[in-house]
Amino acid sequence: MEYWSNLLFHATKSGLNTAPNLELLQHWEAKLKSNSPCFWENVSIFLQLGFLGSLLIYFVCKIVCQSCMQRSKPTEKYPGTVKQGLIYKANVGCSILLLGSHLLIILMLLNGSGTRCKSKMSVFLKEIMQVLSWLISLLAAINTRKASSPKLPWFLRAWWICSFSLSIIFTALDIQYILINKEYPGVGDYIDFFSLLASTYLLGISIKGTTGISFFENGITDPLLNGKTERKEGKKDSPYGHATLLQLITFSWLNPLFSVGFKKPLEQDDIPDIDVKDSARFVSQSFSDCINHVKERDSTTNPSIYKAIILFIRKKAAINALFAVISAGASYVGPYLIDDFVNFLSGKNQQRLQNGYFLALAFLSAKMVETITQRQWIFGARQLGLRLRATLISHIYKKGLHLSSQSRQSHTSGEIINYMSVDIQRITDFIWYLNIIWMLPIQISLAIYILNMNLGSGSLAGLLATAIVMACNIPLTRTQKRFQSKIMETKDDRMKATSEVLRNMKTLKLQAWDTQFLHKIESQRKLEYNWLWKSLRLSALTAFIFWGSPTFISVVTFGACILLGIPLTAGRVLSALATFRMLQDPIFNLPDLLSVIAQAKVSVDRVASYLQEDEIQPDAVVFSPKDESGFAIEIQNGKFSWNPESRSPTLDRIELKVKSGMKVAICGTVGSGKSSLLSCILGEIPKLSGMVKISGTKAYVPQSPWILSGNVRENILFGNPYDSAKYERTIKACALEKDFELFSFGDLTEIGERGINMSGGQKQRIQIARAVYQDADIYLLDDPFSAVDAHTGTQLFENCLMGILKDKSILYVTHQVEFLPAADLILVMQDGRVKQAGRFEELLKQNIGFEVLVGAHSEALESIMMVENSSRTSERLLSDGEVDVEPTSNTGLYSGQHDSEHNISLETTDNGGRLVQDEEREKGSIGKEVYWSYLTTVKGGALVPIILLAQSLFQVLQIASNYWMAWASPPTTEAKPVVGLNTLFLVYIMLSVGSSLCVLVRATLLAIAGLLTSQKLFTNMLHSVFRSPMAFFDSTPTGRILNRTSTDQSVLDLEMAGKLGWCAFSIIQILGTIAVMSQVAWQVFAIFIPVTAICIWYQQYYIPTARELARLSGIQRTPILHHFAESLMGAATIRAFNHEDRFTNANLSLIDDHSRPWFHNVSAMEWLSFRLNLLSNFVFVFSLVLLVSLPEGIINPSIAGLAVTYGLSLNVLQASVIWNICNAENKMISVERILQYSKLPSEAPLVIEECKPPNNWPRVGTICFKNLQIRYAEHLPSVLRDINCTFPGRKKVGVVGRTGSGKSTLIQAIFRIVEPKEGTIEIDSVDICKIGLHDLRSRLSIIPQDPTMFEGTVRGNLDPLGQYSDNDIWEALDKCQLGDLLRAKEEKLDSTVVESGENWSVGQRQLFCLGRALLKRSSILVLDEATASVDSATDGVIQKIISREFKDRTVVTIAHRIHSVIDSDLVLVLNEGRVAEYDTPAKLLEREDSFFSKLIKEYSLRSQSFNNLAKNQNAGLIS
Repeated sequence: MEYWSNLLFHATKSGLNTAPNLELLQHWEAKLKSNSPCFWENVSIFLQLGFLGSLLIYFVCKIVCQSCMQRSKPTEKYPGTVKQGLIYKANVGCSILLLGSHLLIILMLLNGSGTRCKSKMSVFLKEIMQVLSWLISLLAAINTRKASSPKLPWFLRAWWICSFSLSIIFTALDIQYILINKEYPGVGDYIDFFSLLASTYLLGISIKGTTGISFFENGITDPLLNGKTERKEGKKDSPYGHATLLQLITFSWLNPLFSVGFKKPLEQDDIPDIDVKDSARFVSQSFSDCINHVKERDSTTNPSIYKAIILFIRKKAAINALFAVISAGASYVGPYLIDDFVNFLSGKNQQRLQNGYFLALAFLSAKMVETITQRQWIFGARQLGLRLRATLISHIYKKGLHLSSQSRQSHTSGEIINYMSVDIQRITDFIWYLNIIWMLPIQISLAIYILNMNLGSGSLAGLLATAIVMACNIPLTRTQKRFQSKIMETKDDRMKATSEVLRNMKTLKLQAWDTQFLHKIESQRKLEYNWLWKSLRLSALTAFIFWGSPTFISVVTFGACILLGIPLTAGRVLSALATFRMLQDPIFNLPDLLSVIAQAKVSVDRVASYLQEDEIQPDAVVFSPKDESGFAIEIQNGKFSWNPESRSPTLDRIELKVKSGMKVAICGTVGSGKSSLLSCILGEIPKLSGMVKISGTKAYVPQSPWILSGNVRENILFGNPYDSAKYERTIKACALEKDFELFSFGDLTEIGERGINMSGGQKQRIQIARAVYQDADIYLLDDPFSAVDAHTGTQLFENCLMGILKDKSILYVTHQVEFLPAADLILVMQDGRVKQAGRFEELLKQNIGFEVLVGAHSEALESIMMVENSSRTSERLLSDGEVDVEPTSNTGLYSGQHDSEHNISLETTDNGGRLVQDEEREKGSIGKEVYWSYLTTVKGGALVPIILLAQSLFQVLQIASNYWMAWASPPTTEAKPVVGLNTLFLVYIMLSVGSSLCVLVRATLLAIAGLLTSQKLFTNMLHSVFRSPMAFFDSTPTGRILNRTSTDQSVLDLEMAGKLGWCAFSIIQILGTIAVMSQVAWQVFAIFIPVTAICIWYQQYYIPTARELARLSGIQRTPILHHFAESLMGAATIRAFNHEDRFTNANLSLIDDHSRPWFHNVSAMEWLSFRLNLLSNFVFVFSLVLLVSLPEGIINPSIAGLAVTYGLSLNVLQASVIWNICNAENKMISVERILQYSKLPSEAPLVIEECKPPNNWPRVGTICFKNLQIRYAEHLPSVLRDINCTFPGRKKVGVVGRTGSGKSTLIQAIFRIVEPKEGTIEIDSVDICKIGLHDLRSRLSIIPQDPTMFEGTVRGNLDPLGQYSDNDIWEALDKCQLGDLLRAKEEKLDSTVVESGENWSVGQRQLFCLGRALLKRSSILVLDEATASVDSATDGVIQKIISREFKDRTVVTIAHRIHSVIDSDLVLVLNEGRVAEYDTPAKLLEREDSFFSKLIKEYSLRSQSFNNLAKNQNAGLIS
């Protein structure tokens, strides 16, 4: 209010002292005196007439609505009792106060009191209408209780806003007349002032729009104000949602949280819930409505995301903009009044002391308005950013669940995670800067206006200089935008590679490729580093230009004034300097704003292009009610292709009808289209033509197991309610009972990410159990028996498919021929078509291809029978010395342990059933060693003092230049200048240029130090993670590591150095300001010291809460990314089970869990800033009152004016010191998290120079185990116990045992993935524990159980180290049956491999892994279930290739298919981690009670048993 009054006051006195100007102003002043009050009285009457008119319209509308409602149905009112809140009482109280004040004025008028307006009738009429309007307003406020409405009527809100506007105008006019006429305020003036306070409160309430009434039902409060209908148990209500206006202004609704946070480190459960309007569900729905609105308005199927975002944020953004504009306006009141203040101090004898106090009050009022509005717009912007982030993350997640296969291949997991972390962060940053767009023109306009008032036409030079500085931005911003795009591209590539490496770390370690892939990520980081350096270098140049810009503008402006002969008095110079300091803000913000706009534009485009990607065809499958047609599945003339643009479809001419209850087996060679056939029924593969129809619900078991983090029971229930009887039947049918018995916490035992700590068989059985428990009508099983051993496979088939699911329709892909006879229908796939269809016997008779598959199986069976028979005739006794271990009995083997290869049962004993522990979180203050590590990482911190010196010199030179101008300029136009104009100007230029050069040095060094530190910390972390043992990756979700390499690394790259630098810079600035202020009035220290002490206390009170909130916010971000990555991997399964909504809701819940600490953290920052601003305003006004009160002559008015100039920014500086320290501490958490992962326990050295094995090692390939014991952690029991045996060189050794008996652990021990607890493993008499890991692993070959392929090309996958020629690669491809397939492709060896090799079938991926082994040609080859995913024919071919190519090599085979190990030279049988049997197959078969004999018998009898099963089934007819 004082701002406008002083504006009017100053307008009558300012301008250049020329006669025409003076006459014009005197005429205007006289006109203003006579007409202004009457004009505003008339405006008031007009507004009140408008209010009464709108009231009439409101009541007419209400009567019409009520009559319509009575015709339809009675209106619902809130039941129960009503509670009148403080807001309601204050509304009524303020209305009574305002009504009473206008009644009092009418009584005064009737008693003959004078008015400033000559027309007494206008004043009287205005007051009568005011009384009438406030009487109606009072009645309406009271009536809200009867109306049982939580919202104020619109007419009442409109009137309160108008009355506030009138009140502020009349109060400003009162102050103007008091100042001009130098009279004391009258009773009417005091009434106007108190009316303004009441109107201000009502303005706030009208913006909020709430009545302050709560409604109760059955004694339970239903918080209608925030519309919540459901409350989650265990969560605290949102104090923000129930806060009063005063609490919202002061942020005191946070006090209870600070009280808890100060006493103990905060936990997630201590943090209150967020308001419903900020919840992910609410904002996600709102954004969806906005998208639909844009879609309808523009009549398009692909709506603009930009338009939807604008629609979504516009209301809240408009309120923020209003606060921002008021804040910008209030900040310029100070510079405007400085000239008046210096004039007052210069002529104190001629003026009344009250005028000085009024000026101090005007300064304070402007500062208070600025403080309140600034805090509100910043908080509002953060809140809006929170809402936008929540809605975009939820929409990115939803999109991820529905992406088509083509779209999924063009966006890798790493990329999409980048959208969620980095891009969303940049978009929310832009929301904060959005208000600066509205503030900039206001700030610049006011600055030019003030300069014009003081310097006349000299201000035009200032405007021109400002325009030049801002124009410099255009090329800089364009370049910066290009750099930002490149940074994001290179970051995407790095994150993609990192994500892929972390997923496949086990393969990299086994193949000794980890160093190669580490170099790959480092080279990608090098590219990113180069673009970061270019961007930061440009930012340093930008900093130089814009720190130097106030200097440049002031030099140009003062130079123009000197040339034009405009006198430069101290008051004018100081007012101009204060204005230039204020201009610094918009000019500083402009490059940031343009940079953020550039970044946000790139990020929004990236997110928008992702959100507009193609989705799964919604109409690909027609669903009909169960039993409607008698067919469970119908496909008519189906044509499907993973790549719709490809000429040759994946599946063609598919005709299929499956009756309810039929069992359909699908077989065929690798890559023939078996899995694709299931995908077309699921609607996963794009349909080109034809019809797919499904009757009933479906369940799906994918070929690659998809296991969620959590416990085993959660994985099986998959969102369904727990039914103990049904659950027990399910786990029994899926052979999981024994596993559960061995887990310390049974089925409540937690499992690792992607089920990494479980054997392949356990994962497969858990996902089969998940499908069975769903109790669906149709089951689609993609090769469910490949990962389980023969015995378990038989059990699953009999108890599951032919038992618990006997009445269901089942389509199962299988490579095991023994499971085919039981099928009602067998489909033989070849080249994407159904080559043959019929029952087992019918297909054998057709003699057109099916017999090849069966023949391969028969051959294998014959080889088993032959060995079995030969062993029966053999009468040889076992001779000592042939093998190292005597054959041992396998008594109790059938009830043997099914513990996982990582012994899940043991590992969880001490961890409360959890393998993956909660993320590491430091507590308490961030250690000094973290800061020290960061500061001294580069050159031992040598650059830090140079940076601080440069900033200090800048501050000293800047103060010196301003001091020089204030001291050398005359106080008035009549006074004689101290120095000549040329000297004045030259010294000012020299000081200013010197200060700008200091900024250039500081900015450049800061950029260099920051980036070098960031790079070194990244390299340390990357090396530490790569060198970690496999146990770390098993128990650490990849999301935790990705979070550090993505979000935390971004903070280090672009923010950390600046934030830490600003801590020091703001302290240097405030010291300079205090030094200047103390020059004038050292008494300021009397108040400054205690206020500083209070500030420090506030900071100490704030830090513990804010620090824990920041840490919790960082930790709660990881589960969002982890859940998203998991959901992407299992999107097909989620869609198949129709669980998209459940997973979307889980994602919304995780977003809210992150929003809670984040929202309260940013609110806490505003809580602190508001209090610090109030304290600094107190210091500032104290210094003003001191300067006014001191007698004239004690202080130099010019230097006093300089002190006020600096004091104007004291509140900003004082708050910025604390804010920067707190912000830096929050950001330092990212450094702390990266340092955590820079000191991880490491594996053994890669190379030990003094123990390097010979170049031709291992020459023979003899593997000798001596008393070997393996355990996974120090506190856990051994998994392998007392293993004593020798695998002779150049022999084939088969390793068999039940699922989880320790087979894979033995293989891991050979590769030293786990280190022996006791005993040794020797290869060709070399103890493998004494040589380097790289020397060991690079000399061995393995074909793993899970075939792994990396994004890139076929050549890169077969030979990532680039060691072999194309001829060698083609030879290997031909041997593994892939040569012809690749020759048919245009790119040949450069054929594309997408993420995880998903554009190749699992069987083909397995063959590529064989190709790698063929290229490597090591002396020792390990096959870990290597042929589990291929058909019998291909399996037979692979076995022949291995026999031929590795005939003079040691081959260790773990297999579930008995014929894979039947022709081995030796067979090792493991049980419970011990050697159960070890001998030649023939000798083991001689003993009928041996475990191996029982396996053979079971396998050979299985085909016959399935034939019998088939006969017992009521086979459906084939259509």
